[in-house]
Amino acid sequence: MPISLTKESDVDVLIIGAGPAGLMCANALGKAGVNVRIIDQRPIQVEAGQADGIQPRIIEVFQSYGLADRLLDQAAHVHMVAFYNPGPNGGIERTSRASDVTAPTARYPFEVALHQGGIEAIFLDSMHASGVEVERPIIPTAIGMTQNGAELQDPTSHPVRVVLKNLDPSTGQSDTEVVYAKFVLGADGAHSWVRKQFNIPMEGEQTDYIWGVVDIIPDTDFPDIRNRCAIHSHNGSCMIIPREGDRIRLYIQLTDKDMVDPATGRVDKSKMGPKQLMEVAQKSMHPYKISTSHDIHWWTLYIIGQRVACNYSIHDRVFIAGDACHTHSPKAGQGMNASMNDTHNLAWKLAYVLRGWSDISLLKTYESERRKFAQELIEFDKVFSKQFSEKPTTEISEDGVTHEQFLTTFQTFGGFTSGIGVHYTPSLIVNTTHQSYASKLIIGQRMLPHEFIRAADARPIELHDMLPSDTRFKILVFAGNTADKLQLKRLSALAVELGKPDAFLRRFSRGALDTVFDILCISSANKEEASHLDIPELFRPHWSKVLLDDVDMYRRSRAGGGYDYYGVDPHGAIVVVRPDGYIGTVAPFEHLDDINQYFASFMLAPVL
Repeated sequence: MPISLTKESDVDVLIIGAGPAGLMCANALGKAGVNVRIIDQRPIQVEAGQADGIQPRIIEVFQSYGLADRLLDQAAHVHMVAFYNPGPNGGIERTSRASDVTAPTARYPFEVALHQGGIEAIFLDSMHASGVEVERPIIPTAIGMTQNGAELQDPTSHPVRVVLKNLDPSTGQSDTEVVYAKFVLGADGAHSWVRKQFNIPMEGEQTDYIWGVVDIIPDTDFPDIRNRCAIHSHNGSCMIIPREGDRIRLYIQLTDKDMVDPATGRVDKSKMGPKQLMEVAQKSMHPYKISTSHDIHWWTLYIIGQRVACNYSIHDRVFIAGDACHTHSPKAGQGMNASMNDTHNLAWKLAYVLRGWSDISLLKTYESERRKFAQELIEFDKVFSKQFSEKPTTEISEDGVTHEQFLTTFQTFGGFTSGIGVHYTPSLIVNTTHQSYASKLIIGQRMLPHEFIRAADARPIELHDMLPSDTRFKILVFAGNTADKLQLKRLSALAVELGKPDAFLRRFSRGALDTVFDILCISSANKEEASHLDIPELFRPHWSKVLLDDVDMYRRSRAGGGYDYYGVDPHGAIVVVRPDGYIGTVAPFEHLDDINQYFASFMLAPVL
């Protein structure tokens, strides 16, 4: 029997919900050395089903945490999409094939698919290395926050009180704990308890579109079973996603409104099961055959809802993320991706405030950046899910969606659905004043990948591999042609200015310069002339930090042409990349003060 003694504790960040959004945040904060706890009501991690598609930008984010290799090794890679529409003989026929991803700047120009449990396992193992574990099965039963304004503005205070209940306590262990937290993150899903406790409304609506999902190992003569497929038929729409191993996922449109429970507005699973879902899929895919001789791995039913929370935070002390603040259809593979990008955006900001590096006002940019994205996502999803769920246009029915319309939507929004085109608008941490000095590096978007060669040994290097998610700002000094004496003199003068105590590099550093800032120098000099030792010491903290915009020795990589690809002024520029990989600002050498002011707007100088 559990005992009645109540334990009390405090923590910097308490995360409620150990799905992808919560785990992304816990992993990032654990690596940053933050005192973080994460709880979940499930007794064990997800082992089947749930979300499964990973878009190109999230693969880049995984890479920045050192997690992409395992993801790419375990997941199915999806390179091509096939479109099927009604044929002349009553069944479906292939209309066209196309690239699954329309995002020319993607480092990984494809999707990958792995069941959510596999994705969560990658995070759990990484967290374990940082000493962070998910505590299960635990639920919150009460939450409150002080109304004292001074306390809310003090980042060292613990203004949030959460009561936790252990659903399976050990013998002699209390089943109740009171946690005092500096910050709380509700990553607890579409029916978020945290959101409801603070009466945060969701804006939007629920559609009439009902879909079923089933994960199977198929027996089929369908020729595109290992490609992503969008199928419009007279018997409803269907989508196929290839999965790890021999498994696939089927999304199947349903039309029976009687499956909806009028009391809850949710689908009643007792009225439709996996056997019936497979029967509907067979009708939609006629004349091809599809069945399974294996056990159904997972299945579910859902109604498409398209909503976004009115607020993402309460006094910048309690936050919600992922499905807790935006819901939409899974057709474009955005749910889990948007959720993980939410907390990738939030984690470094929490770390900065907790360390005393930034003012607490930095946290306001979480809602301003991520809620705007969610609103754009909902608008896209309304178009995409409507077209996917509508009947196809035929000679008999001219009111449906044409293949050309659907393909145009699919390709036009490729930059958005891939995550590559996410664009944060001007704010404390996005300043576009000098955009022209790196015209193709769009300030507010993620840093473009490109290969350069290392000056010291001519080894080809992907720049993204030099930009890990380690909470540091990356200062990219595009030095111009350092083989030119006049340009080298300008670079040396910049080093003198940047090395002064009142410049941002020393003003906001904590101890060693590389604690907060990581400097990379990229010269446009060719490899036959350049020496990394020519670069001022401030811009070469290590021999590996000097790169050249030149082809590699054997032209086996895509190195070279980086200045043109980025639109960087040949006289040089400074590009500031935020800890989450997004470009914060750009400036020419002569406007170093503008970068000083950029950092001064949200960072705190150490008290001497």
